Amino acid sequence: MPSSLRARLRATLAAVLTTAALLALTGPAQAQPPDEPGESTEFEQQVIFKASQDPGYACFRIPAVVKTTKGTLLAFAEGRVNDCSDAGDIDIVVKRSTDGGRTWSPLQVVNEGAGDTHGNPAPIVDRETGRVLLAETYNTGRTDGRNCDVPCDRTPHLQHSDDDGLTWSEPRDLSDEILPDHWNSWYATGPVHGIQLTRGAHAGRLVFGVNTETWSGSQVTANHAALIVSDDGGDHWRIGATDSWPIAADGTFRQKPSEITMTERTDGTILVSGREQDGTDLGHRTQAVSRDGGDSFVSPFRALPDLYTPQVQGSTLRLGNRLLLACPGDPDRRRTMMIRSSYDGGRTWDSVDRGTVVTTDWSGYSDMVGIGLDTVGLMYEGGAIDARDEIRFARFHEDWLQERRGPDPTTADLAPGAGRAAVLGGVKETAGVSGGALEFDGTDDAVRLPYRDGLPLGTKDFTTSLWFRYTATTGERPLLWMGGVGTTQPQVWLRGEPASNRIQGLITVRDGASAPRSASVRTTVAYNDGQWHHLALRRGGGQLTLFIDGAAISTADVPGSVSRNSPFGVHIGQRPDSRAHFAGAIDGVRVYDRALSDAELTDARFDATADAQAGAEAIDVTRDTVLWLPMDRVSGSH
Repeated sequence: MPSSLRARLRATLAAVLTTAALLALTGPAQAQPPDEPGESTEFEQQVIFKASQDPGYACFRIPAVVKTTKGTLLAFAEGRVNDCSDAGDIDIVVKRSTDGGRTWSPLQVVNEGAGDTHGNPAPIVDRETGRVLLAETYNTGRTDGRNCDVPCDRTPHLQHSDDDGLTWSEPRDLSDEILPDHWNSWYATGPVHGIQLTRGAHAGRLVFGVNTETWSGSQVTANHAALIVSDDGGDHWRIGATDSWPIAADGTFRQKPSEITMTERTDGTILVSGREQDGTDLGHRTQAVSRDGGDSFVSPFRALPDLYTPQVQGSTLRLGNRLLLACPGDPDRRRTMMIRSSYDGGRTWDSVDRGTVVTTDWSGYSDMVGIGLDTVGLMYEGGAIDARDEIRFARFHEDWLQERRGPDPTTADLAPGAGRAAVLGGVKETAGVSGGALEFDGTDDAVRLPYRDGLPLGTKDFTTSLWFRYTATTGERPLLWMGGVGTTQPQVWLRGEPASNRIQGLITVRDGASAPRSASVRTTVAYNDGQWHHLALRRGGGQLTLFIDGAAISTADVPGSVSRNSPFGVHIGQRPDSRAHFAGAIDGVRVYDRALSDAELTDARFDATADAQAGAEAIDVTRDTVLWLPMDRVSGSH
């Protein structure tokens, strides 16, 4: 369709929709008030942006939502005209709800890209004036579906509305205020709502986040995450707290905090949570704190290795004394949107088994808004086929969230400095090789170790060892899993694959900035005869070797780290994404950060009968013992 004709059609459509929106605002829907404090809504959701119901666009992405001083919800998104690519013809659009998110106005164009990319909406409400401010980012658009060239000509802009989001000011360029010369490659506002501080010396301050990059003329040399602040209602802005991370000559870097979301905690400090993108630090979520209203960070961003999520934007919201985090719970791919809680200001977060699942569909970016005293709105990308299929709006009451759970049952980890491991599901004690073992039901049972620095194996040689028995004939049956999951994340695992008649051990590594590589070793028998078998995986001497009942099968090792740049967990009987479980019994799980010799692997010290006779206190536990789970008893109740 010629661009002039498309522009006329869209202009006509916009006029019709705007008229409909204004009529709708004076109709019966306006009479229904927003949620009153204490109103209970368990859970409901609807699609609010979708190409098939909003003509003129091929795709909608990048949700952001705020509640105005009049109680109106403003739901922003990028309306992508030609396709779903990030650097095409993109408008910023909005829909309004005056009844707490139950019904929504027709689409309104806030900022037309006209062939360029106008996106990354970051709205903020000034509670003192009622003004709604909208930070956004521009770059030159493309027509070929590709991403913006590096360096990308990204610039920040700002609009505002003084009539509850009905009309918007002309955009103004903020480059002179918040785009220094060395932020000359990538620049992105939000995308998520900003905040206005309510406590302390800086009460009334407006804050939103950006992430940027530095270009040397030949390569990107640094990543930056920063807070942007205003003390005069958005008339002027400046760069506040900033955290910068250099990029090494080989292209690796520790951190790239990006797409940051922030929450004012009850003590007035700001918790900043970001997507960690491609850094060598463990984990895909990273956090920092500001105690001076966003002027500085207390310390650099710190990655959260065992907060499982893929590389994706997320959103936070304070609900009373509870903090909420919305992001997918699958550490490999963008699916299973989940709400997780923190009861200590974001220092620790619910594990995936304690979070509340919104959908098991594909899901991506999100934002949250407080609707009533106990009611939350979640706006998120989702779809049965692709996370970019549509943008949904869910309303839920705090009562819908999983209740705070007490401590899990535990089992001992006898490695130096180790805490006890959590026992999940209904794992039960059973007879072991000699003494006790633990029985898994294949549905939700697992043992998960709390994260500690000694667990990741990195580039070291190592040896894993365990006993197992099972009879399953189908499915994937994880025995031991360390690290991430999927084809690109560093990991070490052992599992039964009875349908393929084999046991398999695999490592995936990252080496410098090169693509991930994997090596695996397999048996030709499933060993699912219900008898106890000993299994070990050893990395050392340039070989990856699988031992089954003393027989060795080897393949060439692949150099690199088996734990870098991924969410990191250690699970017995479960995949990290909870999509496969072991059914059977496991005993005597050990991991060492060196390659044990053949003689050591067959020594009596590694025989479960000898362990039982000698007692746990007599077992040879040395500094190279990464973990040692006797798997003989469970303490506490389910």
